[in-house]
Amino acid sequence: MVEYNEFLWLAQSPDSEERGQAAYMAASAYLNHHGPADEHAALYAVLFRFLEDPSVKVRAALAYGLLHSAEAPRPIIMALLHDSGVIARAVLQYSPVLIDADMMPVVRRGEADLLIAISQRQKLSLRLVDALIGREHRQMTLKLLARVDISIGAACFDRLVAAYGADAQMRGALLRRQDLPAGARLLLVQQAMEAMCGARIVKGAVAPERLNRLLRDSVDTAISEIGEREAINPGTGYAAELIASDRLNMRVLLHAMVTGHVMFFANCVAELSQSPRDKVFSVLEAGSRAAINALLVRCGMGPAMRTR
Repeated sequence: MVEYNEFLWLAQSPDSEERGQAAYMAASAYLNHHGPADEHAALYAVLFRFLEDPSVKVRAALAYGLLHSAEAPRPIIMALLHDSGVIARAVLQYSPVLIDADMMPVVRRGEADLLIAISQRQKLSLRLVDALIGREHRQMTLKLLARVDISIGAACFDRLVAAYGADAQMRGALLRRQDLPAGARLLLVQQAMEAMCGARIVKGAVAPERLNRLLRDSVDTAISEIGEREAINPGTGYAAELIASDRLNMRVLLHAMVTGHVMFFANCVAELSQSPRDKVFSVLEAGSRAAINALLVRCGMGPAMRTR
């Protein structure tokens, strides 16, 4: 009874700090209650009373008490979501009660500080990440790209490459992502090479013909290195994409062999010859000269190339 009287005195205090203490106590009591249902309902009613308190301090104390719990009452969390800025940001960043449907309207129309709060949540779905990046807030996008714990969709990566490929800082953040699709990675590498070629310090230090040759070799290396990494996952279609975009030629294939990217070379041969991948691997590894020659003929290679 003494504890209840103390709580009652705090809840009715004219001092907002003391009422805030009572609000936090009520939130904790609600979350940790394991008694009769009518007591739980009474605590729920008390929470609504503090929700209507005119002081931001009191409502902030209530939010703080409920913020990290998945058992917090959803109607109260939703009300706090539309409270003052400091409370709304805390709820958006921490409350596990919120679902994507609660946050999407904020993502579409909210101010930058609210977007940043959402971007700092412990878990973000692909849908939320795509919507956040779609707001084109540069600093927030950089922070999202730096988070290795979240996934970003392939279509979203494609939009980022198209929008920010010329931005060196953004390009670096994208290239550091391990889940960046191979085609997007190659495009960024090519854009980086173009930027390097246009840099005054580079143009002044290297003769044009030698610079073009160096950059061409670097792009060929990038194509084959990316292809070698993608070869462990045959479903990516990287080699097929290179062929369709006319970026695969004999120079790239020879470069792949010279630099030891044999898995990429085999994938390209499989695509060019329209042969099963496993069969191509076995022919290249242990097939006779005649079998390898027949395979290369199917790829469209002329005699001069097949005998190298």
